[in-house]
Amino acid sequence: MADFVGRGGRPDGAPGLILNVAVLGEGMHVGAWRYRAGAASDFTDIGFYQEIGRQAERGRLHAVFLADTLACAEENFERPNLGAIDPTIALAGVAAVTSHVGLVATASTTYNEPFNLARRFSSLDHASGGRAGWNIVTTFVPDVAANFGGDRLPAPTDRYARAEEFVEVVIRLWESWEDGALVGDKIGGLFADKARVRAIDHQGAHFSVRGPLTLPRTPQGRPVLFQSGSSGPGRELAGRTADAVFTAQNVKANAQAFRADVRARAAAHGRDPDHVKITPGLLPILGGTEGQARARKDELDRLGGQAELQKLALRIGVKVDALELDAPLPLELIEANQDFRGSEGFRSAAIALAREGRLTVRDVLYQNGGGHQQVVGTPEQVADVIEEWYRDGAVDGFNVMIDVLPDGLMDFVDQVVPVLQRRGVFQRDYAGTTLRQNLGLPVTA
Repeated sequence: MADFVGRGGRPDGAPGLILNVAVLGEGMHVGAWRYRAGAASDFTDIGFYQEIGRQAERGRLHAVFLADTLACAEENFERPNLGAIDPTIALAGVAAVTSHVGLVATASTTYNEPFNLARRFSSLDHASGGRAGWNIVTTFVPDVAANFGGDRLPAPTDRYARAEEFVEVVIRLWESWEDGALVGDKIGGLFADKARVRAIDHQGAHFSVRGPLTLPRTPQGRPVLFQSGSSGPGRELAGRTADAVFTAQNVKANAQAFRADVRARAAAHGRDPDHVKITPGLLPILGGTEGQARARKDELDRLGGQAELQKLALRIGVKVDALELDAPLPLELIEANQDFRGSEGFRSAAIALAREGRLTVRDVLYQNGGGHQQVVGTPEQVADVIEEWYRDGAVDGFNVMIDVLPDGLMDFVDQVVPVLQRRGVFQRDYAGTTLRQNLGLPVTA
């Protein structure tokens, strides 16, 4: 059992720090595929993901978290596409070589159907013995629409209206089999108690789904629900349904306010606020000394070329030529873009960082790793940031976005995790066998 509980937590008595590893291509940094020793095609190899799973479990990390995208626009063929392999398929491969680490896959409510998605994640939860999680996104990359027969993304309010109904349907499908409905009585000849399996007969604005699901209740009741999105509708969706939230937060005070807001929304929906875990992204770039860490960062930047600048422009809704490296972020131009349909969370995080530190575009790129807080330094310096944000109630943990995979993950496990364990902040062993148990969440009824 974990030995951190009751020691080194926050004054509010919250359970220990949550750490997930977020997998994006062959590393979060755009130059990772050139920096690493492996082949450029490794992101298509199931063994690549299995090694990440093994390393995450060795470090007692809570989950392997796979991002996804349904278009090539963000990567623009300049790096391995982070959604090349369906995340649930990659994580099924990870399940085969691990026994405790959670398996969280991203899937869009805008470009999926509830029944197919409910079945896919229920299958992963069964196959892994109760370790699956679904990261709910509404899709913010404009080019995705054309891959699904549309001219442009729906407006954010429309995407979230669909998402609210989508999640409701999925949960009802997961719960369409009661506990004990699968009887399996060979002598009596009773396979399933039909009275304990029910159609959901959903008729809504976006979906018509009869049900029930084809699979019985999973080992943890239902998969864990993560949610990515920091806009008002995103926070409301999180407060109503999410077990955990993946957000972009670069300023501690803003992170504290975000966490308080989501917890308040959860309470307003009659939920226990402690059952909604807030886990922003964090990109550590490690070195034995601060100088070595900066040298690693500079080399990655050199290998990445203009890709990081292009991604920043896309995330904040301006053209690349509007960004001058040694000038401030063009805040007036950003805020004047009324047609912006991308991620409000990424844009707001970048703006808050620039305003807080009065940063130039170059400074933002150094501290805002692909849209998330970036810490360049020693293992102790990275651990300092993690511990400070956790103890000060800004987070329940982090989705750690490794710069280069899998080597950067091995460094994090070998160098940062032991520091956090010695400080009594992070677990030395798993609390249980399901993702819900390990996140301190109740099994659903």
